[in-house]
Amino acid sequence: MSVSLYERLMRYPGWLLIAILVVTSILASRIPQLQIDASSDSLVLQGDHSLAVYREVAKRYDSSDFLMLAITPDNGLYAQDTLDFMRSLTDQLAALQGVKSVISYLNVPLLYSPKVNLSSFSDDLHYLGEPDTDTTLARKEFLESPIYKTLLTSADERTTAVVINLDRPDQLIQLRNERDALMADSTANAAQRKSAMAAYEKALQQRTAEEERLVADVRSLASQYRTHGAIFVGGVPMIVSDMLRFVRMDMVVFGSAIMLFIIVTLALIFRKMRWVVLPLLSCGLTCIAMLGSLAWLQIKLTVVSANFVALLLIISLSITLHLVVRFIEEEKRNADLPQRELVLRAMGSMIKPCTYTTLTTMVAFLSLVVSDIKPIVDFGWMMTVAVALALSMGFFVLPAGLLLLRKPEVEEARDTATSGFTRAMAGWSYRHRTSVLVGSLGLLVFSIAGVMQLKVENRFIDYFHPSTEIYQGMLTVDQQLGGTLPLTIVIDHVAQATTPHSAVDDAYGNDASSDAASDDDFFGDDAFSEDFVSDEVATPYDLSYWFSRAGLEDIQRIHQFIDAQPDTGKVLSLATLAEVVRDISGGNVDDIQLAIVKKNLDGDIKKTLVSPYLSEDGTQTRISVRVRETSESLDRGGLLNSIDRFLQDDMGYQPDQYEITGMMVLYNNMLQSLYRSQILTLGAVFIAIMLMFALLFRSLKVSLLAILPNILAALLVLGGMGWIGIPLDIMTITIAAITVGIGVDDTIHYIHRFKHELAKDGDYVQSMYRCHGSVGLAMTYTSLTIIVGFSILALSNFTPSIYFGLLTSTAMFAALLGALLLLPQLLLFFKPFGADRGVS
Repeated sequence: MSVSLYERLMRYPGWLLIAILVVTSILASRIPQLQIDASSDSLVLQGDHSLAVYREVAKRYDSSDFLMLAITPDNGLYAQDTLDFMRSLTDQLAALQGVKSVISYLNVPLLYSPKVNLSSFSDDLHYLGEPDTDTTLARKEFLESPIYKTLLTSADERTTAVVINLDRPDQLIQLRNERDALMADSTANAAQRKSAMAAYEKALQQRTAEEERLVADVRSLASQYRTHGAIFVGGVPMIVSDMLRFVRMDMVVFGSAIMLFIIVTLALIFRKMRWVVLPLLSCGLTCIAMLGSLAWLQIKLTVVSANFVALLLIISLSITLHLVVRFIEEEKRNADLPQRELVLRAMGSMIKPCTYTTLTTMVAFLSLVVSDIKPIVDFGWMMTVAVALALSMGFFVLPAGLLLLRKPEVEEARDTATSGFTRAMAGWSYRHRTSVLVGSLGLLVFSIAGVMQLKVENRFIDYFHPSTEIYQGMLTVDQQLGGTLPLTIVIDHVAQATTPHSAVDDAYGNDASSDAASDDDFFGDDAFSEDFVSDEVATPYDLSYWFSRAGLEDIQRIHQFIDAQPDTGKVLSLATLAEVVRDISGGNVDDIQLAIVKKNLDGDIKKTLVSPYLSEDGTQTRISVRVRETSESLDRGGLLNSIDRFLQDDMGYQPDQYEITGMMVLYNNMLQSLYRSQILTLGAVFIAIMLMFALLFRSLKVSLLAILPNILAALLVLGGMGWIGIPLDIMTITIAAITVGIGVDDTIHYIHRFKHELAKDGDYVQSMYRCHGSVGLAMTYTSLTIIVGFSILALSNFTPSIYFGLLTSTAMFAALLGALLLLPQLLLFFKPFGADRGVS
């Protein structure tokens, strides 16, 4: 905007404010429509092949989301009153809208209580919920059965799990597939894509609301039965629901807290009502307008942008404080000038540095779009636009408000405690300039060493406070009920593939080499095989390699290897069925027994032991693993690599013959990309800001000196994370870019003012003192406001928000010290603006 246009707008400050208020009010009406996305899809990489595999596997095996109750009854699992309340609870859960089925130790088929006959699986089944079932035998089965051990009851017999399977959202899945197909189709037009996107978003919003309602209903039921014992609710839908609640709470609570903090801060600093109301109005309108715009554009907030409101308020305040301090300076120097002239002078002198500081902050946030993680990309675009809006609001609302107010009497100039402090810092840094430079170099080495120790491996449970239900529920399920993090291995059979077998006897006691001839022919030359062959058409299960002895031997080897890993919990596969058959028959598994099992596969047996682990066409087998997420030694990448090596080196499978998928893989892929994203974002922001510095200061030397304190601040916080052991995650990865983007504002303001002061007498030292007493004051006000404002986030229940707040506060403190201590000494040492003409 040209200066003349800006001056013409300022002739009508009242109408300008009315126009801003009207537009903001219209946008504010959209805020109730603002959506928050905390689904698992928002925490995965864009274009991740594993995501497509994950969805395909879920479709093939009819997997759906589920909730889980971890229940520890006061009177033991098998007391009559416990069985009664469990029966009542499961019945009420099954009646809830959106529930597909409920699985508990009451309604799973018992195969050892007493042992069933292979020839009459379906007829001999018993259930704990039936009155004639032998509770003693059932109790032993839940402790020792290869199916139920540590799956439905804990090893100490104190805790049981109730799994609540949700209705599969077939319509949502279909709309998602249609959307993805259109996005990938180069011939599709914009209208088709927009329509598909809108239909999917509407269905997703409806599904999210339904799951939130269902979670609330389950929690309500659970609370009614807590008189019988401890009950924790778990599962991905519950985690999504709680994360949505945390994000909403953080936005409202911390947004309000920071607004209150802004009021108190402004009142303490300036002690005048106008300097509280006008900055508050500018910050508030910026925030409201941006939130309304996001809702209007249907852009969702995510876990990454949970602190969006707090961050925007702080950035808005930073811009406004610089304008206020500059206006007060003009007011004191030119008390005889009219209010309009004072306003235009103050705004005119600040438009260049504020524009450049805003541009550098925008560039810092824009650097986040190079990430592969969609929420980080969205956050980058969101904050880029928001910062531009904050600059516009600051330069319109504050001056328009001042022009509508009567010019106050100018108070006698006095040194504040803050200005005295900043001048004292100038003196201390000058007297100890060698120590400042050497100490900064030492901090740089310390920081780089810490960065080398940064890790991305973290536990999802650590995102939550130990007092939350998410934390307690995950801990209970992880430690007592077989693990929480799903991992799936699917393997396709290739007829020509050969599997290396050791010369030792296999898991069933058979010599692997002696059975080679019977592996391809299910019945081989068995004399009794004709007794079990009917004239019926063979089913896919009859012809499946995986349902033969050779296939089961392969699965058993993989099953045992995975089960032996220290961080895996419950492992289920067709090998579990084979172990049951062996237990029931009392000997090794042979073709006759498998033929009998196949003949009796129906009802609950098939649903429990076969369908989840064998595709309908019989060509693919699935191994289901639960990983102990709370394990201190958990190394997701290491576990996945060890499984991968075993499948190729020991089993002889080709990479295209199997897939390792599940939420653990998706989450691990996202975490591993953080290193690359951090390097890319930091590299992008430093290069972009260097170019902007070169344009602003027209000197490569000045640009390098200006960026050094900010590099040190960013590396210091990352190095500190490495030394302390705080891992990178989807929120902490943004801290370095934010630090540089906001911290560089101080650098620009200081150097811009330093050049102005140096032009007066050419004295570097005196220019430093004058800068510390003037612009150093605004820098201190804004930085301390930012530091304390971000520190408020430490009160959150969401651990990433706590880390984000404390680490950003630390980084901003380091950036302030760098601007007030290191930067002046670099300017004095290198003298980038020419020789020192002063007498200091």
